[in-house]
Amino acid sequence: MSPRSYQLGQRQAAIAQTRERIVAAARELLNAESGVAGFTLDTVARQAGVARMTVYYQFGSKAGLLEALFDHLASRGHIERLRHVFEQPDPLDGLDMLVSVFADFWDADRLVMRRIRALAAIDPEVDKGVRSRDGRRRHALEVLVERIAKTSGKPLSRHRSDVIDLLHAITSFETFDTTAGGERSIRAVAPLIQRLARSILETSAPKRVRTWRR
Repeated sequence: MSPRSYQLGQRQAAIAQTRERIVAAARELLNAESGVAGFTLDTVARQAGVARMTVYYQFGSKAGLLEALFDHLASRGHIERLRHVFEQPDPLDGLDMLVSVFADFWDADRLVMRRIRALAAIDPEVDKGVRSRDGRRRHALEVLVERIAKTSGKPLSRHRSDVIDLLHAITSFETFDTTAGGERSIRAVAPLIQRLARSILETSAPKRVRTWRR
């Protein structure tokens, strides 16, 4: 290895370490008592022991930093297991696995996840990133529902979009977090969500809602 290549490798390693330190600082701040209120690029920079411009150089914006934090949480929550969902011979088993995978993901750092989604409610740029991530889960559900329909005949094509909307809602962080409450882990409610998902597929033909006039 030439001296130049060695120096380049050292520089890249140092950049990667700095990046990891900034992401860890962001996670620590979102876990702190001040939570969302104390989360700014300035406070992240101070927590990581770097200049504010270093954070900008590495991530470009708060949304970019949170995207990197999402990747970190995905790794902690073993979201890579999602690929095995589509390897299941029975797509209903794949649906059960998807629920289990997301239960582990949402539970990996529940408070941080809650606060990132709280930020999304007030910051359009962060919201865009969260919606993009949620869109990947919806796409996975679309693939599974299509496979389930081919093997079981349910849901019918005209009901498929409604079924996917419902499955997307019940596999969201908000549903898991609310169902678990303060006494249970998110993982503990996964079987309940799995049963609910299957029941939605069993009763996939929505009834006509009757409206009453005074």
